[in-house]
Amino acid sequence: MDHSRAPVLEALAAYHASGQTPFTPPGHKQGRGVDPRVAEVMGMDVFRSDVLATAGLDDRQSSGGILQEAEELMADAVSADRAFFSTCGSSLSVKTAIMATAGPGEKLVIGRDVHKSVGSGLVLTGVIPVWVDPTWDQERHLAHPPSVEAFAAALEAHPDAKGVLVVSPTPYGTCADLSALTRVCHEHGRPLLVDEAWGAHLPFHPDLPTWAMDSGADMCVTSVHKMGSALEQSSVFHLQGDRIDPSLLKARSDLLNTTSSSVLIYAALDGWRRQMVEHGHTIYDRALALAHHVRAAVDDIDGFHVYGHAEYDGLTADMDPLQVIIDIAQTGASGYLMADWLREHHHINIHLADHRRISAQLTHADDEKSAEALLTALRDLGAHAADMPPAEVRLPGDLRLEQVMPPRDAFFAEIEQVSVDEAAGRISAEMLTPYPPGVPAALPGERLTDDVLTYLTSGLRAGMVIPDAWDSSLKTIHVVKDQH
Repeated sequence: MDHSRAPVLEALAAYHASGQTPFTPPGHKQGRGVDPRVAEVMGMDVFRSDVLATAGLDDRQSSGGILQEAEELMADAVSADRAFFSTCGSSLSVKTAIMATAGPGEKLVIGRDVHKSVGSGLVLTGVIPVWVDPTWDQERHLAHPPSVEAFAAALEAHPDAKGVLVVSPTPYGTCADLSALTRVCHEHGRPLLVDEAWGAHLPFHPDLPTWAMDSGADMCVTSVHKMGSALEQSSVFHLQGDRIDPSLLKARSDLLNTTSSSVLIYAALDGWRRQMVEHGHTIYDRALALAHHVRAAVDDIDGFHVYGHAEYDGLTADMDPLQVIIDIAQTGASGYLMADWLREHHHINIHLADHRRISAQLTHADDEKSAEALLTALRDLGAHAADMPPAEVRLPGDLRLEQVMPPRDAFFAEIEQVSVDEAAGRISAEMLTPYPPGVPAALPGERLTDDVLTYLTSGLRAGMVIPDAWDSSLKTIHVVKDQH
């Protein structure tokens, strides 16, 4: 296919060149109605290109198949059979993937280190999770993707499960053995779904972890805004094989997706694909060399240590070197405070922070200037780490909770609000998610324990953010009403 083409961008340029006057949404009419104070901050070009997709720029039924051509180019670029663009973010795409694989009351084998969007998807769909425990890194208090053996055991124990869902890479950059997991799934006649939100860049360089489609996975979902050049909320479904019906996926997607898709997002996705096909290998040669330099320089800072392949040997199949995960446990301070300090003193916003880590997400957009700003800030942080109060997050030996009710049943059950001191032993009716990275510590239907509640309350005091808690102070928890 001709990857010098960018059908959506070309159609947008033609739209501008034709001098059309819309009497349709968006109501700002290409920026003419925008408050000048808004335009001063955002720029007029954003509004000028914010045009109607359906019956404006393009739609499959009444226009020239522009979006369909862009999706076909995307699929070809990454060796998938089909690709579908979504402007609702991968949080909705993951829910759609669940709905395309299993229905209410049916089982899906899922790694328990999934994003909160999967928990929400279970509530919406009524799908029953068969949880597979992550591979726990005891030395670093860090969860990696579950082992292939653990998934295989779950499939053996639940032959009626409709498929498997795994997150790879994790927000910490560690990867599942997708090739081996695909073989296990297909031996059981089941599809493998990969939440590859952090892996949109993986197809474009051989020194990056293996791409889900190259591993034989049946479907993966990518967030191109995370590691690529697309806008926030951009997401792509990639399909191959015949285990998931693309027509069924499209029908399920239509239930959740907006009918007011953003041309801005479509255009950025289209342009990203062209950029990567034409220049991706060279771009990532440079990005990986820069990451190697940054990782080595940070590792030289007193009290800091950057995780590499050596730490993960035997625990994970691979890692993305662009995720610079920095262990700061030797300093005694918490990652939460360090993240706040970097923002306040150097205007540096880091990717993740937890009780003993901070991380910097590098992408193809970084260069020597941004890398030096990061290193200068981290060196200064290292010099001031001794002045910071110690981390006081109480991490239990076991964060896993027992799923005693389906998530949907618990979420919609009759509930009551109890003191956090009285919540242990009760069934959670809400999701409690330290964010980032957005992996729920408690899901609806799981039985709460003192250990997990102490972890969350001590983390909150230390700077952890739990945005989905009904009571942001975590003094109370919503639980299923005790019928006895």
